[in-house]
Amino acid sequence: MEDNSYVVKMNGNGVNEKNSLNGVNGKGLNGNGIQHNTVKGIIYKSKQKSRRQRWNVRPSEMSINTLNPIRAIVDGMKLTPNPEKPMIALSIGDPTVFGNLPTDEKVLQALKDAIDSHKYNGYAPSVGYQKSRDVVANFYSCPEAPLEAEDVVLTSGCSQAIDLSITVLCNPGDNILIPCPGFSLYKTLAVSLGVQVKLYNLLPEKSWEIDLQHMESLIDDRTTCLIINNPSNPCGSVYSKEHLKNVLSVASKNCIPILADEIYGDMVFPGCKYQSMASLSSDVPILACGGLAKRWLVPGWRMGWILIHDRNQIFGKEIRQGLVKLSQRILGACTIVQGAIESILNDTPQEFYHRTINFLKSNSEICFSELSTVPGLTPVLPAGAMYLMVGIEMEHFPEFQNDVQFTERLVTEQSVFCLPATAFEYPNYFRIVVTVPEEMMVEACARIREFCQHHYRPCSQDSNELDQ
Repeated sequence: MEDNSYVVKMNGNGVNEKNSLNGVNGKGLNGNGIQHNTVKGIIYKSKQKSRRQRWNVRPSEMSINTLNPIRAIVDGMKLTPNPEKPMIALSIGDPTVFGNLPTDEKVLQALKDAIDSHKYNGYAPSVGYQKSRDVVANFYSCPEAPLEAEDVVLTSGCSQAIDLSITVLCNPGDNILIPCPGFSLYKTLAVSLGVQVKLYNLLPEKSWEIDLQHMESLIDDRTTCLIINNPSNPCGSVYSKEHLKNVLSVASKNCIPILADEIYGDMVFPGCKYQSMASLSSDVPILACGGLAKRWLVPGWRMGWILIHDRNQIFGKEIRQGLVKLSQRILGACTIVQGAIESILNDTPQEFYHRTINFLKSNSEICFSELSTVPGLTPVLPAGAMYLMVGIEMEHFPEFQNDVQFTERLVTEQSVFCLPATAFEYPNYFRIVVTVPEEMMVEACARIREFCQHHYRPCSQDSNELDQ
């Protein structure tokens, strides 16, 4: 057996003398070509290495695998607006863009007071201030789904909440189930982590309800998470209590936890009722993600949260500790907004919420009514959020191969930009954001009508029916 022990001597001059019991040649190498490096009297063995001859800095696998589908599609489009018509962008999911939907004065004052207090200029705990977490817990707690501060993790926007939730539940090689059409960030985050994405269908003819049979067929032994987005981006759908219970039944039967993306929670039109997923769950553990961005109309303030709704201690300490550890990678939520959050949640007047919702409902109805009578288009009436999906009967528009070409030409001829639903992996639809001022919505719909009338072609069957 080879003897790998070494003797280290210090001579009177403080110089290390290295001698191997196996014998070391004059160059500090033993017979196996191993270099013996001594640091503070300790010998480390290392292979001789050749010096790099040239630079070779490569991007990480994670960065290579990170792709935003919306950016990939939009950046590849040839978007040259008609110079004779001002541009109307119905593509941006930011309610602040046009200035017609300001946040409430109480919200602004809360932030100013937090700044003036000088109490929130330092680092907060990675999961957020205890007091701020307690405020969020109290705001969302209900008898069916009680919350305490320890159940809340504050994050840098809802996007980070989703990121942490996927990361704590999934390992490379696992898979998650996401809606189709659905918010593209789910795939962006999952694929970058080496997590497979499986798309379950939503049904436009049923106001975008989930195809439960299809969803369940996708589950296997590597499925670690089911993402439910309600109310929906890009569909504007709001699920009924009964439908959500059916979703929970599938999750319960297959022992799959749910990530509930509820950033548009309570942004539902009159006549509809929003129901949080956790309030209906008796045995399915849920990570509910939300934030200030949409309901309070401040997406740039980057304040989100994860609400941990454990059931029967299925998540237990490990998932909670995992979220804490992941939150420590980047100290996320803005401390000043944390300082303002108590007043934001408790003092914002109900009239502000009602005014926002009524505007979105009115714009949605205008858009739906106008486009319902446009040949070749099939809009789906939303029930909440800020979006409306429109189907394109591509057989009536033979000039275009797909929704990307259709929307690209719409910009060129009419200076109206709608996001092609290929960005949501749902071709031959486009999404309209209904936050623009009413007069712009009316004008945009008129231009879309003119565009479709110009390019619409009846199918041969339609022509025969007209001839008869």
